[in-house]
Amino acid sequence: MDEQAFREFLAKRKYSEEQIAAALATITEFEAWLAARQRDLSTAPIEDLQQYLAELVRDGRNTRERLLDLARYCWLTKRNDFYIYFTALFGGLGVYDSIAARLESIAGKAVRDEVFQGIAMPPLGSPPEAYPATTRLLMERLEQHLPPEQAHQVLAGNHHGIPVESFLKHKEWFEELQSIDGFLKKVHDEAVAELERYLQEGRIWYEQEMTPEVVEYVRSNQEILSAVRKGDRLYLTKIPYAGKEYLLEQDPVMKRYYACHCPLARQAILMNDVDVPPDWCYCSGGFQKLMFDVVFEEETEVELLESALAGDMRCRFAIKISPQAR
Repeated sequence: MDEQAFREFLAKRKYSEEQIAAALATITEFEAWLAARQRDLSTAPIEDLQQYLAELVRDGRNTRERLLDLARYCWLTKRNDFYIYFTALFGGLGVYDSIAARLESIAGKAVRDEVFQGIAMPPLGSPPEAYPATTRLLMERLEQHLPPEQAHQVLAGNHHGIPVESFLKHKEWFEELQSIDGFLKKVHDEAVAELERYLQEGRIWYEQEMTPEVVEYVRSNQEILSAVRKGDRLYLTKIPYAGKEYLLEQDPVMKRYYACHCPLARQAILMNDVDVPPDWCYCSGGFQKLMFDVVFEEETEVELLESALAGDMRCRFAIKISPQAR
């Protein structure tokens, strides 16, 4: 373990001495577990990490703090595939609870209780295949208790808890430019510039490794990481979850898998016994429209156009904006 570098990294994140000691113990234990199998962090396959996490779940030691410390050390040491695996584990946290709260606000507590009876998030650290069955059950319940339009409204919230402050600079850009088309171009230009910085610095951008091909793929389509306006609708194409692999992949099933971002559903693409209804992707639509909700100061309406869960090679949405926004 590179103890000094990890200590400095954690200190910058305002860890206390007690928290630093616990984090170091977590990494020491994991490295000892790998050593017992004649491996180390640089050589262990992803299956080793999955087995270790399964043991933590089994023993009730799968705390958020422990997994975060492991993830942060993997990021620090550039064990990128391990770090990306951890981002998927954390990516679904709180989503079911947020949907439950929004469902109650829209349809009432009685409906919420009926929909969520017996539904619980799999334990933190569970493998990806543990989630689709629960997500499918949730969708079946929503379809039973709500008309499609209301179910879409429930799903299309800010279920990842993104702070609205994240988009205040975008609101300033829009107010300065006084043009939706100009604003969308600026958003895209800034996004491409950010990807270029991550590429030059060799850093992971959210959950993926950046490559020149991915940067050019985004640069060539303003719908990705921004939108294109046609009348009263904005058209958006979601950047693939694993852009590098997506662009190289020829098999359509794997290409859909690399396109999908959702840690609560994407594994279903590779599973023969669980199908998650494509309307689940309205949850992703809520994520996609959040910036525009903030910028236009209204809750915009999103429509799912294409989805990897539906068999499409990409995920694409349309967002309807009001005359006041235009």
